[in-house]
Amino acid sequence: MSEKTMAEAGPDRLASGLLEKGALTSDWLPSFQAVPRHHFVPEVIWPGRAGANRQEDRVIRSETPELWWQAVYTDAPLTTQWDDGAYTGPGRGRTPSSSSSMPTMVFSMLAALDVEPGDRVLEIGTGTGWNAALLCHRLGDVNVVSVEVDEQVAAEARTRLLAAGHHPELVVGDGARGHGEGAPYDRVIATCSVGNIPGQWVGQAKPGAVLVAPWGPVYGGEAVARLTVTRTGMLNGRFVGSSAFMRLREQRRTLPPTNAFLDPRAWPAEGAESTTSLCPDDVGDWIHMFAIGVQVPDLFCRVSDVQRDSYRLWLFDTGGTSWASADYVKGAGSFRVVQSGRRRLWRELESAWCWWDGQGRPGFDRFGLTVDHRGHVVWLDEPSAPVPRPDRDPRMRGEAV
Repeated sequence: MSEKTMAEAGPDRLASGLLEKGALTSDWLPSFQAVPRHHFVPEVIWPGRAGANRQEDRVIRSETPELWWQAVYTDAPLTTQWDDGAYTGPGRGRTPSSSSSMPTMVFSMLAALDVEPGDRVLEIGTGTGWNAALLCHRLGDVNVVSVEVDEQVAAEARTRLLAAGHHPELVVGDGARGHGEGAPYDRVIATCSVGNIPGQWVGQAKPGAVLVAPWGPVYGGEAVARLTVTRTGMLNGRFVGSSAFMRLREQRRTLPPTNAFLDPRAWPAEGAESTTSLCPDDVGDWIHMFAIGVQVPDLFCRVSDVQRDSYRLWLFDTGGTSWASADYVKGAGSFRVVQSGRRRLWRELESAWCWWDGQGRPGFDRFGLTVDHRGHVVWLDEPSAPVPRPDRDPRMRGEAV
């Protein structure tokens, strides 16, 4: 690769872009410079796009080195494993299972972690090892413990870390259990998403510790939570920005198949038909899904019959009791809805969306999370204002009539 190519698509250009965005701060710049991303990216990658979940076709360094280098120093995620290693290519697998996160996300989360000299950090999800190496450079190897569930991923990360001169404590095991032998920790950071904060993370943290983790409901939508551990073991804090991470393996969703509710070929079956003015295409943004999902925590969705100007949105409950469909047609003023079961799921979704709309369409930064004896409570603006939930107030549930 030519020096010109490296200069035009290299670390300096990425650093400038991250500094301009405010993602990379001056205190993390020395670590960025000392721990180049390309030292922690494998031979085969599937480049992603900023703000999108779709991966491009695989790029192999030995075959197209300039394309590989350009992908590494683009502010975008890189998938490094599919289907827990079962899929090896060519093309793409079914489900991405390990990656090198988007640099903006990496440094935004490190900024939220707000480390101090001497802090001990527990990282959940070693991945390629880049994040662990950045922490090692900043805090010293002895203060970094990283847990990775996948033995092969952990072995490759260990090799990269050693080659870069870093020796954190790298543990192969279930990240949900943390690593009690290294506790207590001043900071905990997860590079995978969760729907429930594992109690071990809290129990292994000091009072006053900061925990940074991507969190999201079953329905979809996700954001990074920055939480503080209280002396009583409660967590409280705000969401600091949108995110889209792979789920902690222990918490991966296993949702009922569509045919557990009905045979789609028999649609509308026995469903009750109606129309709605709420466009199905206006409830699918990440913040919409988050606001709906935290209000109706057992709701999930799928999409079928996708055409150029139309599709069908399906709603289901995890208990397998009810379903609904809403047909999107581009340019329409009203949309066909079919609902079946003891609940009216479209009505519940519509109520949740209307609540969000009525609050001024808040972004992620107005939401917060408390974890205590009540479970996980999402709130708006202040902890004293929990987001409404039908399962906690039966009057809000859309029961069939």
